[in-house]
Amino acid sequence: MNNLGKDNKNKKNIYIIPILVAIFLALMYFWFIPNLTKPAVEEISYNQFKDMLSDGKVKEVDIDVYYIDIIPKVEKDARVTKIYRTGRLYLDDKEIVDLLDKSGVTYGSPIQSDNTLTEVLMYIILPTLLTGAILFFIMKKMTKGIGGVMDFGKKTGKLYAEKSTGKTFDDVAGQDEAKTALFEIIDFLSHPAKYTAIGARLPKGALLVGPPGTGKTLLAKAVAGEAKVPFFSLSGSEFVELFVGMGAARVRDLFKQAVSNAPCIVFIDEIDAVGKSRDESFGGNDEREQTLNQLLAEMDGFDSSKGVVILAATNRPDVLDRALLRPGRFDRRINVDLPDQDGRVAILKVHARDVKMSDKIDLDVIARQTPGASGADLENIINEAALRAVRERKTVVEQDNLEAAVEVILAGEERKNKVLSDKEKHIVAYHEIGHALVSARLSNTEPVHKITIIPRTSGALGYTMQVAKEEKNLISKEEVLDNIKVLCGGRAAEEIVFKSITTGASNDIQRATEIAREMITQYGMSDEFGFINFESKTNAFLSDRLKGSYSEETARKIDAAMQKVISECYESAKTILSENRDVLDKLADVLYKKENITGDEFMAELRFLDEDKKETENQ
Repeated sequence: MNNLGKDNKNKKNIYIIPILVAIFLALMYFWFIPNLTKPAVEEISYNQFKDMLSDGKVKEVDIDVYYIDIIPKVEKDARVTKIYRTGRLYLDDKEIVDLLDKSGVTYGSPIQSDNTLTEVLMYIILPTLLTGAILFFIMKKMTKGIGGVMDFGKKTGKLYAEKSTGKTFDDVAGQDEAKTALFEIIDFLSHPAKYTAIGARLPKGALLVGPPGTGKTLLAKAVAGEAKVPFFSLSGSEFVELFVGMGAARVRDLFKQAVSNAPCIVFIDEIDAVGKSRDESFGGNDEREQTLNQLLAEMDGFDSSKGVVILAATNRPDVLDRALLRPGRFDRRINVDLPDQDGRVAILKVHARDVKMSDKIDLDVIARQTPGASGADLENIINEAALRAVRERKTVVEQDNLEAAVEVILAGEERKNKVLSDKEKHIVAYHEIGHALVSARLSNTEPVHKITIIPRTSGALGYTMQVAKEEKNLISKEEVLDNIKVLCGGRAAEEIVFKSITTGASNDIQRATEIAREMITQYGMSDEFGFINFESKTNAFLSDRLKGSYSEETARKIDAAMQKVISECYESAKTILSENRDVLDKLADVLYKKENITGDEFMAELRFLDEDKKETENQ
């Protein structure tokens, strides 16, 4: 029946184009062409008309009620391209008739025929029909693409058949706590009797909260896959439409489908698009608020014992309406955080399953190089490494491909077409060795992993990569200050060696300033203020923007404290480099020649120089 209906629809569409073509040709024949071929009309005076008659230049004259049309004589077989028109003088009609008779000109009055019907057909009905047909054709195409204005309540959820998500908890790594929190929902959907027997009820909803790329959608699909139940997926933005009431209708239709297919999982991604706070200070939106009200009513109205679970994901929990988060709606809030080092290793292994990897691959090294990376970032690194292996015509992905992929993600591709002058290359070499040498001489810093002076697409002319031996959850004040000193090392080296400074330290200055501000305003590590918090992040997952409330006097004191911290750290870095000037020169020369050195090569060269210096001093 569906195919038959489709064939009938196609047959109807076949006749539309010929009808439009016929209308267009009729307009061309009856209106466009006659108007295009009609001679031009030029107005002349009555005296000029009489002169033309006297000179024998007139072929024919049409005398109308108000004007006279003069058709001039033309050469044989030539077409009249212009006619003349003059006003009629009623008192002079007899004279004109005599002149026309003497000149042998054909004259008369045009026959007035009733062409009202023809004119209405050509100038009103046919253009209206053509315009209507074109609009109908365009609207039909538009409604076919969007499903029609009246279909607002349909196609709201994409239903996945049992096991069709293809995802289980084996595909989710680095989120053990989230999986544990969701396992109870899976068990309830699989074995509801043991819960209902004791009187327990299934949570109606669970809210997955975390930064972008941490796998919230993947977790929802894995829950449906583990429970082997249908999976409805819809984005919060799909509820909010131009017309008021459409979003609410979609909510009703979605829950109706879900209840009829229970047990099932309903997943609403980016729920903050529809679930923002209804506080009027943020500005009202009738459609969004009506949709949210309908969602709240539906969550209150359905029976969770039937096995319908609502999962939602957001990275903006701070803007959600309180009514949406109260018990009885989204009963549980499950944090999906950025993975730790062990979690990153597990995620890398999951994404490496379908990639041919060398037996000598060490994913622990890659995990240590990527603190703060999300699951999506790690997947991108594996894929980038595979692409680089293909580019280098390798049959498997090797360790250097993975490390190069990390560098690409962090600093961008190498800019081989950007050539540094010899002077600039020396400055960059001293700058990067300044970072590395200060780090090596301090006790609270991470070991150097790689130093390079090859420009990158991110704008960096070089960089010094440090990799922690183990992941830290707490950072001491001494470690924070040493990190600032390392950032100051590049500029300090430039000043010591070249007696001048460049713009190459702009990113170092920015990062050092941010760390110093966090020390004072967030972590209470300032001697001037002590145990006080002045600023906090406006969004825990999407932005590093800080929001604070303090007086202008306090702001001036904060700026002064920041300047004091950075100045002391900068002077400390200069002291370290000045005391190790000979080592700085030799290491910078090594980096200048090689352009890339590993952390092991750097430390080996540093130990050799230190031992050589000791022997020289002993002699």
